[in-house]
Amino acid sequence: MFAIAIHGGAGTLSGSKTSEAHAKAYLSGLSAALDAGFAVLERGGSSLDSAIAAVCVLEDDPLFNAGRGAVLTRDGLAELDASVMDGRTLGAGAVTGLKHVRNPIALARLVMDRSAHVMLVGEGAEEFARAQGVEMVSNEYFRTPVRQRQLHRVLGGTTEKENDLIAFGTVGAVALDARGNLAAATSTGGMTGKRWGRVGDSPIIGAGTYANTSCAVSATGHGEYFIRAAVAHDICAQVEYLKLPLAQATANVLGKMKALGGNGGVIAIDAGGEIALDFNSEGMFRGMRTSAGKNEVAI
Repeated sequence: MFAIAIHGGAGTLSGSKTSEAHAKAYLSGLSAALDAGFAVLERGGSSLDSAIAAVCVLEDDPLFNAGRGAVLTRDGLAELDASVMDGRTLGAGAVTGLKHVRNPIALARLVMDRSAHVMLVGEGAEEFARAQGVEMVSNEYFRTPVRQRQLHRVLGGTTEKENDLIAFGTVGAVALDARGNLAAATSTGGMTGKRWGRVGDSPIIGAGTYANTSCAVSATGHGEYFIRAAVAHDICAQVEYLKLPLAQATANVLGKMKALGGNGGVIAIDAGGEIALDFNSEGMFRGMRTSAGKNEVAI
């Protein structure tokens, strides 16, 4: 048994005339990411390689809030965060505040594999990236006209709800490989108009990303609440220690976060291949594919 699940952010498309076309484009992007991750599993690759392959596709797709197409800070820049975790070893790597690394998720993997650290930040993370031969790009590469218009609306106070693109855009993947190993990966551009070096849950192990031998989780949503509730770790802990079904654990933890005032969702997979795609927001861009024949994407 092997399987992968992905998300492309919590939120929905607006009711504009172009929503149907937007929906098709988003679903196509999700399918491409699923195919890339599943192909790794089909040829016997690891869950970690699978999750990272899927997230790289989403980082390269300008529709999603990660990599190219990331939302912009108040200063009009892209600042990118990502993290990965290997459930078999509890190895983890994270980066935050990147401005020039094309695929932040790939750098997070290198932090895990080639450094003595778990998280690297900003200029130091990019110095490490250059030393590792990682592809670097100008910050302009990440910026798209759509994200620039979105920032202008936010700064001008004309946007009441950011659901015409993605309310809380983050991308992620969780996977189970044929050897029974689990992994999770998450990448984001953060919040439109963010200031002061704000960091959300995506690069924080235990908040937006977590994996052990029982469970793997990637989250998307209002990051401050995911951090406070330690969402990703709490789900895995309930599966591991309380022996709860995955669906019940995700519902419990999202309910606790909702009580704090937070919205969003998670994708999760357990060691038996059960998958949960759960959210308390209006919607979530999501998909799953399994060796048992399931293959679906949805908004």
